[in-house]
Amino acid sequence: MDFIDVSADIGCDAVKFQLFRIDELFAPEILKCSEEHRRRKHWELPVEFLKPLAERSHKKGMQFSCTPFYLEAVEEMLPYVDFYKIASYEMPWDDLIRACAQTGKPLVMSTGMAYLAEVAHAVEVFEQAGGRDLTLLHCISGYPTPLEQCNLSAIATLRDAFGCKVGWSDHSRNPLVVSRAIEKWGASVIEFHLDIDGAGAEYETGHCWLPEEIAPVIAFHRQGTLIDGSGEKAPTAAEIEDRPWRASPDDGLRPNKSVRAQWASKS
Repeated sequence: MDFIDVSADIGCDAVKFQLFRIDELFAPEILKCSEEHRRRKHWELPVEFLKPLAERSHKKGMQFSCTPFYLEAVEEMLPYVDFYKIASYEMPWDDLIRACAQTGKPLVMSTGMAYLAEVAHAVEVFEQAGGRDLTLLHCISGYPTPLEQCNLSAIATLRDAFGCKVGWSDHSRNPLVVSRAIEKWGASVIEFHLDIDGAGAEYETGHCWLPEEIAPVIAFHRQGTLIDGSGEKAPTAAEIEDRPWRASPDDGLRPNKSVRAQWASKS
């Protein structure tokens, strides 16, 4: 639960977990030969954890999501998730996309390693299965991602091609990249990996943010949303009282004549 609490404290809108079974994630030829892959069985999330994790997330004011890595997982997490997430490595799996779409819940899908034509196929599968709320994440599946390979302009490419919401799945661990994705390319969602204390199994690969690193980035962009305003050009509450003190149109002197008359009555 600490992960959820820290995520809420630093300003996240949602948390995402992963539901996989090693025997249904890797082919038997890989598991037979690779102790490293077999050890990942310790990372499996028990299905019974989904309910309390979702409840804690909602209590903290965040959405709860999970990435399914086997078909039955879609149904297992259905009562708990606010949206599904499909990882870049599973994007070629039509049946998984189709199963998520048929639930009627929103889907966020990462597009790491993919050509545009492959993304187009995945979007088509989603839509033909009845899916209606799709967010694509431009993603570079490099851990960490070098700056020169971020290719953030692909956010616009995906948006123009498919007309859906598009975000950035960050593996750069660089505030400049996150800010550029939002401010320059209009990313509507930022996904990032979080390690709450630097002791997690994935932290050494260099793509996981620490809370104290990402919190100011989130706060900065929260403030940006606040200061953007409505776009209506009209006096704000901070200006109203000063309006009568503008130059009078007829003689160019400040304040306007109604205020001058008030002052004259005091003398």
